[in-house]
Amino acid sequence: MDLLSSSAARLLADTILALHVGIVLFVVFGLFAILIGAWRRWAWTRNFAFRISHLLLMVFIAVQAWLGQLCPLTVWEQALRQHAGQDVYAESFIEHWLSRLIFFQAPWWTFVAAYTLFAALVILCWFLLSPRRKSP
Repeated sequence: MDLLSSSAARLLADTILALHVGIVLFVVFGLFAILIGAWRRWAWTRNFAFRISHLLLMVFIAVQAWLGQLCPLTVWEQALRQHAGQDVYAESFIEHWLSRLIFFQAPWWTFVAAYTLFAALVILCWFLLSPRRKSP
């Protein structure tokens, strides 16, 4: 007896996909916000909680890529889609959707390199445009 119906699995998979898109947007636009915020002197872009979550997410993404592992959200989404009887994709979330967006096929190592360079830029911003903790 299945505890999860096909329609519930499909809804959960779509929810995870939306969350995944949100995380990607947070990481990408977060870096742009940090860079623009330094130039425009936006205090919120130096908020410690914002910056540490941004940094940890990007480092996690880069480490997963170096280990040749798919993002846990991708794995979870695909398992739910399979449970729902939907088609699944084998590559990473970014690789799958980016190739659909720009019709670009690239080997896995290019995504590893891109994640690594992006993570390095995030780390560099951490030190050059350091976050600030609130004073007691």
